[in-house]
Amino acid sequence: MSTTGRTETPRERYRQQVREEVKEKAWQQIAGSGASALSLNAIAKQMGMSGPALYRYFANRDELITELIRDAYRSLADAFIAVREAAPEQRPGLGALAQVLRRWALEDPHRYFLVYGTPVPGYHAPQDTTAITAEMMSVLLDACTAAGPGEGPRDFERHLAGHREWAGGHPDAPPSALRLALAFWSRLHGVLSLELAGHFTGMGLDPALLYAAEADGLTAG
Repeated sequence: MSTTGRTETPRERYRQQVREEVKEKAWQQIAGSGASALSLNAIAKQMGMSGPALYRYFANRDELITELIRDAYRSLADAFIAVREAAPEQRPGLGALAQVLRRWALEDPHRYFLVYGTPVPGYHAPQDTTAITAEMMSVLLDACTAAGPGEGPRDFERHLAGHREWAGGHPDAPPSALRLALAFWSRLHGVLSLELAGHFTGMGLDPALLYAAEADGLTAG
């Protein structure tokens, strides 16, 4: 049954199955060679199809990458939203969201790097992916507003008061909450990116403890 309540035809179900298999093969390619080496013709060969036949399901490489990026953002947004819905009477804390982000990143590093790593050469993500990221940012800004962050650098907070397009039009978040959300996003992604890229290997430290310390430090004082 589709989300519109209409029963899918066998042709539609088959088309969706093929698209899902193509995406599975694409993730395997990304894991082996990176997103920049993604090839629809190679996927078609793996699936026993011709290149033109596969193009009936994805018109080109960019369309396939876009679908993978949408799926990745959707899974993280759903994880954030699930935290909020688990306790609808209160806003989720930053600590809970930090742990969700870490679990999501470690679960599939290739998915993480597709959306938060080096951009794929020649690829430009469509604007509609911002709607999904706005859902995540809304949950995060709710948590930052509830945290009641103290006064921060005034010049930067004045700057944020007039540059809040990235906040998805969140009407209730003061500049101090915007600042805290940016600190959450940049500091925690910084630790995750270094960890997943192996830059802590050989340093003799526990990345999980470093990450927790950074998360705790966001609201210290």
